Amino acid sequence: MELTLISGTANPPLAEGIAAQLGLPLGRRVLQRFPDGELHVEIAESVRGHDVYLLQPTSPPTDAHLFELFLLADACRRAGASRLTAVIPYFGYARQDRRASGREPVAARLVADLLQTAGLHRIVAVDLHTSAVEGFFPMPIEHVSAIPLLADAIRADLPANAVIVAPDLGAVKLAERYAGRLQRPSAFVCKSRLSGEAVRVDKIVGDVQGRVPVIVDDMISTGGTIAAAFQALQEAGAAAEAVIVVASHGLFVGPAVVRMRELPLLRIVVTDSVSSTITTEFPLQQESLKTLLADVIRRLHDQESLGDLLVHR
Repeated sequence: MELTLISGTANPPLAEGIAAQLGLPLGRRVLQRFPDGELHVEIAESVRGHDVYLLQPTSPPTDAHLFELFLLADACRRAGASRLTAVIPYFGYARQDRRASGREPVAARLVADLLQTAGLHRIVAVDLHTSAVEGFFPMPIEHVSAIPLLADAIRADLPANAVIVAPDLGAVKLAERYAGRLQRPSAFVCKSRLSGEAVRVDKIVGDVQGRVPVIVDDMISTGGTIAAAFQALQEAGAAAEAVIVVASHGLFVGPAVVRMRELPLLRIVVTDSVSSTITTEFPLQQESLKTLLADVIRRLHDQESLGDLLVHR
C-alpha cells in the first residue's frame, strides 16, 4: 500500500519537514475560497488504495482548520483511499471535555464524532490536554508525547537547584514525567480558574525555596496560568529572577506575548505543533516534531509497535 502525506494549511512547514524525513513529496491538493466564503477542497493526484496521512493541527482559527480537515478527509475517502489517518499535533477543543455549568456541549466528544463521520480511521495526537479525551474517540487514537524531546532540549542548561513545577493540578503527572527524566524534584500549584484569561493561585505544594523553577504544561494559551504560577513561586521564595517555561504547544494568543515579556525568562521552550510567526523579546526556542511524527507515520504504515512513544499517564 502506497504512503501519501497531505498537508492542510495550518502548519505547512511541519508537514514539509515530516515529508523530508520520510523521503516523500507532499501530496498535491487544492484549497480555495469561493467568493461567498465557502471552502473548496480537491485532491490533485490519485490516492486510490493509498495509506493517506493528513497533517493538520487544529490551532487558531480552530473552527476553520477543523472544517478544512473534515473536507480533506472526505475528499480522500471519496477518492478511494484505503486507510485514512489524521495527524493532529495540537488538538483544539480538548479543554472542553466536560460540562462545567450544565448547559454546555462536550465539544471534545463532538469533534471526535465529526472526525469519524468525515471518514477517518485513526488519529495521531501529541500531548492532549488530558488523556481522558482519548475515550471520546470512536476510532483508534495514537497519543504520543513530546516530553522526551523537550526534556532533552533543556537538560544541558538545567541548573542543579532546579525544581519542576506543575502550574495547576492538571499538569501534575506531566511534571512528574519531566522530573523523572531530568532527575529533579517536583512541586505543583493549586489554582482556581476565574475566567478564560484569569486564574487565582491558592497554594504551592512542594519545596521551591531558593530553587530555580521550571514551569511545565501541555500548552501556553493566554499565559495566565504561567503568570499566576510565577507570582506564587516568587512569593514562596523560589529563585524567581530566572524562570524556564516548557510546553508542548505554544499558542500565544490574547495577552500571552505581553505576559511572557514581563517574566524573567531564561528560556521558553515549545514544539512546532502550532505554526507561529511570533517575533518577541523573550527567549523563545522551538523544537521540531518532524522526526517524532515521521517515525510514528513510518511505524503505522509498516504495522510496527508505537509502545515506546505512547503516553501512559
